[in-house]
Amino acid sequence: MIKWPNMQSDGQIVKVCYIITKGVWGGAGKYVWSLATNLPKEKYEVVVITGEGEALKERLEKSGIKTYTLRNLKRDISIINEIESFFKLLRIIRKERPKILHLNSPKASGLGSVAGRLLFVPQIIQTVHGFSWNEDRPEWQKILITLFSWLTIILCHKTIVLSSQEQRQAKKLPLVRDSKIILIRNGIEKIAFKEKDTARQELLTLFGHPMSKFKELLWIGTISELHKNKGLEYAISAIAYIKKSFIFCIIGEGDERENLEKLIKKNKLQEKVFLLGFVDKANEYLKTFDIFTLTSLKEGLPYSILEAGLAELPVIASNVGGIPDIIENGVSGILTTKSRVGEITRAIEYLMDNPDKRELYGKNLKQKVEKDFSFEQMLERTTVLYI
Repeated sequence: MIKWPNMQSDGQIVKVCYIITKGVWGGAGKYVWSLATNLPKEKYEVVVITGEGEALKERLEKSGIKTYTLRNLKRDISIINEIESFFKLLRIIRKERPKILHLNSPKASGLGSVAGRLLFVPQIIQTVHGFSWNEDRPEWQKILITLFSWLTIILCHKTIVLSSQEQRQAKKLPLVRDSKIILIRNGIEKIAFKEKDTARQELLTLFGHPMSKFKELLWIGTISELHKNKGLEYAISAIAYIKKSFIFCIIGEGDERENLEKLIKKNKLQEKVFLLGFVDKANEYLKTFDIFTLTSLKEGLPYSILEAGLAELPVIASNVGGIPDIIENGVSGILTTKSRVGEITRAIEYLMDNPDKRELYGKNLKQKVEKDFSFEQMLERTTVLYI
């Protein structure tokens, strides 16, 4: 049997190993990076294992965090890749001997929890960044996903959920003790936002568009991975019905780019909708926008809305996952039913026509984020589980 390090109570530094399926700079990646780089170095040693993608690894290594990459650990299912990734995980965990495994995203949680149990890791924790059974899928897939999610919760010592909705869902699963499900909402650090005119000029210069062409227009925007779960096709379809002058900018990259480009072309929106791709430190450009949208089909508790709140932006977002924990409809933003194009269109037109509401919603959301979603509370409540 592996001899594991002593507990923190005897003064030993505790080794924490984070595992995440995709090494991209999305919400889960930002979560891992924030925790990994902010744990007190006098108490913790950190190792991170990531799957496909380089953005997260690059940031971690710049911060001096030891990182392993499993090239075959991907979101899509492949039996051969899963077996190979599992045995690589076993070797790394056996070599590093962490006291704590902190797992993120379904596949990393599934493989990591089994590996951790086989190697008798003292503390196995997973963070659920949105349960996959809440996605639009065939019923048989939802049943299988629920079964595997339940097994993962059983194998882990603690499961962190990000929203009230998913806390309720997890506690309804059979044989799951309430004490095993911990609600810890994402927290956010201060952001050095660029001023509106500067941000717009830099973005337009970056992508070769003249400032004079768009200077007087209303800017709608989002920061989002180009993924099916983000519901960007519904935002674009909603935009197509709006006759007023505006531009819609989408910052982010992903495997839905080609489909979104076709949709933009189909709706003749090439002069109104722009896929800007990956932008480093994209959140610093948030004041570029007059209205922020997040029309997701499934979410945990999205950083992008917290960041938009700090930027004092009015937000239109789907009523899914942890979003209602952040936004109160008609008070600090507008909530729409997921995939309802007409609702999204009406919400955008309402904010276009009511600049006073844009200002009010932005101020209210900023107050909410600063009060309830500080990074300090997230870090403190998470490290309590590491003891």
